[in-house]
Amino acid sequence: MEDDDGARLSGHGSLTMRSPRLAPNYRPLDVVLHSGDGAWVTDVHGRRYLDFLAGYSALNFGHRHPGLTAIAHAQLDRLTLTSRAFEHDLLHPFAEALAGLADAEMVLPMNTGAEAVETAIKAARKWGYDVKGVPADQARIVVAAGAFHGRTTTIVSMSSDPLARAGFGPFTPGFVVVPYGDADAVERAIDEHTVAVLVEPIQGEAGVLIPPPDYLPRLRAMCSASDVLLVLDEIQSGLGRAGATLAADLVGVRGDLVTLGKALGGGIVPVSAVVGRQDVLGVLTAGTHGSTFGGNPLACAVGLGVVDLLAPGDLQARARHLGVVLEWRLAELVADGLLAGVRQVGLWAGVDVAPGVGLTGREVCERMAERGVLAKDTHGSTIRLAPPLVISESDLHRGLDALAGVLRAA
Repeated sequence: MEDDDGARLSGHGSLTMRSPRLAPNYRPLDVVLHSGDGAWVTDVHGRRYLDFLAGYSALNFGHRHPGLTAIAHAQLDRLTLTSRAFEHDLLHPFAEALAGLADAEMVLPMNTGAEAVETAIKAARKWGYDVKGVPADQARIVVAAGAFHGRTTTIVSMSSDPLARAGFGPFTPGFVVVPYGDADAVERAIDEHTVAVLVEPIQGEAGVLIPPPDYLPRLRAMCSASDVLLVLDEIQSGLGRAGATLAADLVGVRGDLVTLGKALGGGIVPVSAVVGRQDVLGVLTAGTHGSTFGGNPLACAVGLGVVDLLAPGDLQARARHLGVVLEWRLAELVADGLLAGVRQVGLWAGVDVAPGVGLTGREVCERMAERGVLAKDTHGSTIRLAPPLVISESDLHRGLDALAGVLRAA
């Protein structure tokens, strides 16, 4: 297999640089990357790979997007950090631009996705006490089984993943876990102490699980009727990945709060934010919440560049177009008995390796790497496919050819 310049796509590089000083909280593929450009990365041995993971959607615009890197370079020469003790000239323009893109009244900038979720939890609880009148320390948030919102102590408290929870208690109270996609279960869980329902419009880490089409509209209706906040975690699903600015746009639903991250940093710096209603985010007054790096000048510069990329809608349309290609190529593998199931939206898919293939998801990803394509397994036999939105159609086929080749050769 060769790229457009005739460069050979070869096997993966050995982790010769592994250090015993590094905590073992990840088990990466046996690849050590050195550089990247668009949908392609190169390892320390000069071998090139197609990136079919895109940093869990943090690299929606590819590696080293020229417009975003130019913005970052220019900002590095001017001002990088002030802390929120002072304002800078990009903070309010970033808030205005992101609010416009997300159709929100207010923006609270943070750094990582987990910080955005923690911020949304705090805002929802404080709103519940200050505005809704829930008794002190009695606020409850309804969440979904199988969700992934981050790995902080509070967030793993609402996780249903034993691996994420084991050994990390005691856990933060105040969460009610119900099955994902079950609007009736959410309705039964809501009571007078409920301040929010927090869900992913599409569960990414769980294997790109897509709920029934009436799920989010029903949650929106019941939250509005019960004076409960609908909080949507769009950290993976948002900013173009699903073929819309926000995945919830696909079913015409708007959250009271929306968490954004990953792609908001353009693959350059960590940038996250909570966007939504002014009367909710407005309860977080001076001293009640903050972040040293949240909304820093470099983050705002890159974030503004990201908003400019998404504002015309071209990348969202591209994700929809390439999603059609992705859909029919994966349907072929299902028809051939190589995949047991596929869940796909936009340029994003979760695929389940058929039992008859005899390979785990990890083994499929290892063999794809040998063919020059990088992907990531999750939950045993499931693989997530999320190439950059800027990938060419020919490269998309190339990556899917590698998946098909591995499955057929097993």
